[in-house]
Amino acid sequence: MTILQHIHAIVDYFLSFVKLEQNAEIGWPSLNRKTGQFEREQQTLWKKLKLIVLFNPLMEWIDRTHLMRLYMHEESLAEGQRERRSSSRRRVKAFVDAYGINMHEFEPTDISLYPTFEDFFTRAHKPGSRPICDADDPSRAVVVADSRVVVYDSVSEAKALWIKGKNFSLNNLVVNNEVGDKFKHAAIASFRLSPQDYHRYHSPVEGTIQRYQSLPGDYYQVDPVALQSHVDILTRNRRDFVVIDTKEFGEVLFVAIGATEVGSVQIHEKYQRVGERVEKGDELGLFQFGGSSIIVAFQHGRIRFDDDLLALSERKIQVSVEVGMSLGCAA
Repeated sequence: MTILQHIHAIVDYFLSFVKLEQNAEIGWPSLNRKTGQFEREQQTLWKKLKLIVLFNPLMEWIDRTHLMRLYMHEESLAEGQRERRSSSRRRVKAFVDAYGINMHEFEPTDISLYPTFEDFFTRAHKPGSRPICDADDPSRAVVVADSRVVVYDSVSEAKALWIKGKNFSLNNLVVNNEVGDKFKHAAIASFRLSPQDYHRYHSPVEGTIQRYQSLPGDYYQVDPVALQSHVDILTRNRRDFVVIDTKEFGEVLFVAIGATEVGSVQIHEKYQRVGERVEKGDELGLFQFGGSSIIVAFQHGRIRFDDDLLALSERKIQVSVEVGMSLGCAA
């Protein structure tokens, strides 16, 4: 057993005495855009404390030895294998009950029809359950996932308030200077998905696929506790990206980023082809297994984010949103 595995085992042992119910609301604060109510994300106390223990200056030093990355990567792959087994379907009911998931929004609604937990995790919305805001207006951009979102008018503002990784930049995120340089002063929307969320993601705009790339990487947590550490979470995790060429917004960068227990990051094959047409709200791809994150970047001066999103993001408050809600309009 490695040093890091010993540390994990010790942390797990002590935190096992203080676990709360699965639906305890002790996560990062957010405002539910649909209800207007402030809430905290449903999260176990065990997970919350473990994040605090793992993402601190001591563990950032351990990270430089690559032990934490290797451990998390191996654990994520192992979890993915477990969720593909037919025996994993027994977890579905307890998971739905714990997180209060409204299965009437999904298809199929009957949880017994999911052969494995993986099939349940990648469940699809029932048609009409997520209407697209101003569907016929290409100048309106929309939310890409059921998630918690923060938005910033510049990468520098995002780094100052939310994404604290030492080496975070869009160039490092896409490992492509040609692409990254086009978004040097971009406006950023950062979407974070929790395990209980719907894990398919959709296009924020209409346009044409200009570029697709898949990048290997690790599977770090994308919880705000981790994002606000100095570990370079987003630029080290497994990720796929597309650039969408639009008339109203110029070029739009869409990056799907895997995280702990995410077995794959998959942009649908159709949208991997340059020149393919995509409509606002079209399903671009899906994640498997755990938490995950999406970064959408708009070229400088091409979008005005909605006022409520901007105001809350400045206060480091996430907004709980659903696919198809308004994100902003073309500037």
